[in-house]
Formats: sequence, structure tokens, C-alpha cells
Amino acid sequence: MQKFLLVAILTIAAGGAAQSDPHTDYLLYCRGCHLHSGEAIPDAHIPSLHELGPLLESPEGREYIVRVPGVSQTPMSDKRLAAVLNWVIANFNIDTLAGNFKPYTADEIGLIRQKVLVDPLKTRAAILKQ
Repeated sequence: MQKFLLVAILTIAAGGAAQSDPHTDYLLYCRGCHLHSGEAIPDAHIPSLHELGPLLESPEGREYIVRVPGVSQTPMSDKRLAAVLNWVIANFNIDTLAGNFKPYTADEIGLIRQKVLVDPLKTRAAILKQ
């Protein structure tokens, strides 16, 4: 029941956060690195989007997801990016989320995007070792 409520909240948050459809934005802006299924392009050395749950357990991991260059530098507005990230989490990670997960907001995205991430793979590895 708790996961059902979380999906409902994320769906509402994603739908209310942007004028466009988050799934369409995902296909337009994220498929360069991830397949339509959330899996990484083979041999691209990019992690699957089905593995975000452990990252979302810490503030550093939560920020990392937004700071990945392909995410932070997308031409989407902060509202649209928040909607896409919440859609990705609801559709690809619902079984790995902690019960206290809070959807991304446009304000949060705007603040985090300002922090440039130089080495995403090294940063990810360091966060997951904590």
C-alpha cells in the first residue's frame, strides 16, 4: 500500500510540475545515454536508471543525480527536469526506494544544477561507498 501511495504522489508531482509530458521529455532528452527502458546504452559505461534507489538514500546521492552533466545541462526548465526525474524514479526505481523519499522540486533542481560535476563515475563510486 505504501508503494502505491508513493507512485500516486510521484505521478501527481510529475504531472503538476510541468506543462509537457515527463515520459516524452525522457524520450527526447535522456535516450541519448539510456534506452527507453532506463537501461544504459550497451558499452557506454553509464549506469542503469534502475539503480537510483541507493543513491537517493543520502543527500549527496540525491544531488549527484541532478549534477550528472547530461541531467544538469539539459535545456529543460527546472520544473520539467524535476518532473522527468520524478517520473524516472516512479517508473524505474519504485521497488528500491526508501519509504521517506520526497519528490524533487523545481527550486531544489535550480539550486543543485549550479554545482558543476567534473567526474560523474568517480563521484558515484565515492557516494555508494559511504
